[in-house]
Amino acid sequence: MHRHHVLEVKLRSDHLRATRVRLARISFLVVFGTFFGLYLLWKVGELGLNTFVYENQDFAIEQIDAQTDGKIAPEQLRRWTGVKPGANLIALDLGTVKRNLEMVSVIDTVSVERVLPHLLRIRVTEREPIAQVDVPRADGTNGIAVSVYQLDADGVVMQPLDPRVCTVPLAEVNPQLPVIGGLNYFLLQPGRRIELPQAQAALRLILAYDHSPMNGLVDLQRVDVSAPRVLVATTGQGSEITFRLDHFEQQMRRWQQIYNLGLQQQKSIATADLAVDNNVPVRWMMASAAPAVTPKAVKPLKTRRQHV
Repeated sequence: MHRHHVLEVKLRSDHLRATRVRLARISFLVVFGTFFGLYLLWKVGELGLNTFVYENQDFAIEQIDAQTDGKIAPEQLRRWTGVKPGANLIALDLGTVKRNLEMVSVIDTVSVERVLPHLLRIRVTEREPIAQVDVPRADGTNGIAVSVYQLDADGVVMQPLDPRVCTVPLAEVNPQLPVIGGLNYFLLQPGRRIELPQAQAALRLILAYDHSPMNGLVDLQRVDVSAPRVLVATTGQGSEITFRLDHFEQQMRRWQQIYNLGLQQQKSIATADLAVDNNVPVRWMMASAAPAVTPKAVKPLKTRRQHV
């Protein structure tokens, strides 16, 4: 009886082990079959997308509609996109196209849009320079050359446009702008914003001048930011005007009052310190026979737009 009992337990154990093995095999086959089926569906779907969408010539780009609110020629914008003619419109990475254009320092915002089946639409907003920085450098012949960088109203550094990529006359591409002097040249990185408070104040001063009556009376040529807590502006008429770093509209009105007083006395301002609140120090010089200043056209600042 004891031997029969042992045999019965052994048979039951072998049967249980076989059942477990069979269940394990079934589970493996189910899991493997599921993953294989999903993989097969994925590859079939990928092949279908490539065949009917991403490699389908029915979605080949036939036209790139590039427009800007500034001076850059549409053909140059198309070259900067890096998009090849005949590329598939749906497979095109719009983010890469957008980044390629935003790497150009004079471009502010970019909108890129697919218009099926064959059109890529691009809209660009350009930065408007209001000042420049002249950087001396060696020209390789033991001489000194000057590299020019431009700044927009926000202080973003730009490299001047090449006239060959513009649609406007040469004289309008890179006009002579007020020079900001006394800056650390290492701060000038195209596409980056200068955060230096003195530089930001100088840009606000230039904007205040552009929108003040002094724009038609004198020619603002240079703003020096090297002195602490003040800006020193130089005009084409030989005047040197010192400003504090805020309330520029008020200082412009005081400047105009002093200028008008000099006209009554047939004198011109040599120096004036508008950073002083009361009893402004003024040094006069005899009025010269300099030609009248031609007022610059004041362009409205572009409003930043968010493109989707």
